[in-house]
Amino acid sequence: MKIITLIMAAMITNVSSIYDFKLKALDGSSVDFERYKGKTLLIVNTASECGNTPQYADLQELHEKFGDRVTILGFPANNFGGQEPGTNQQIAAFCEKNYGVTFQMFEKISVKGKDRHALYSWLEEKTGKEPNWNFSKYLIKADGSVLFFSASVNPMDESILSQLK
Repeated sequence: MKIITLIMAAMITNVSSIYDFKLKALDGSSVDFERYKGKTLLIVNTASECGNTPQYADLQELHEKFGDRVTILGFPANNFGGQEPGTNQQIAAFCEKNYGVTFQMFEKISVKGKDRHALYSWLEEKTGKEPNWNFSKYLIKADGSVLFFSASVNPMDESILSQLK
């Protein structure tokens, strides 16, 4: 356990900003976060079999109405109640068929626990908070500040929209 913690700490210290990350999209292509430099990002851990799953529709609405002000990045995760059991291909098909998702979705990762992805370690380091359930949100503003919104906060909530002005 100590070795894993030390490795994760070393990985985080090599990351000075969100733009240092490179992750794989659902289709397997590599996405360099450098492309998001200067943009406001909303990072969300998602799941297909959760009571919060209808938030996909709200994330898509946010993307369509405010895509010029915020870039949504979805990260499927199976950390809460096994509510994202699908493969990357199944997740992509589910998102397209049920919610018409066109915002950027990434391969399934772990967002908490000993196998947590370095991105989520970095987000917790910046906010002091880790996801409390599926559809927890981190808003990274163009100035580098990072805000956390719990899973219960809808993507179209004024507390998020007010940050996009």
